[in-house]
Amino acid sequence: MPRVVNVYEAKTRLSELLERASRGEEIVIAKAGIPKARLMPLPAATTPRVPGGWEGKVWVADDFDEPLPSDMLEAFGAGDAS
Repeated sequence: MPRVVNVYEAKTRLSELLERASRGEEIVIAKAGIPKARLMPLPAATTPRVPGGWEGKVWVADDFDEPLPSDMLEAFGAGDAS
């Protein structure tokens, strides 16, 4: 169960609460006993994606983005192809 602290305590002990949250603890900040915010750790940083890497492994047909034939459009419920 998360620890509940009031706004005054959160303001005076923010650094400590941030440390605790960074270690995995969830802290709820309340005003007049009513929960208003949640302090919790951020997910671990992910490795940035590097574009490319599929060169020579994927082939796309020259007509990939051409309109579909009428019969196929009708099969998908697109109606008249014109």
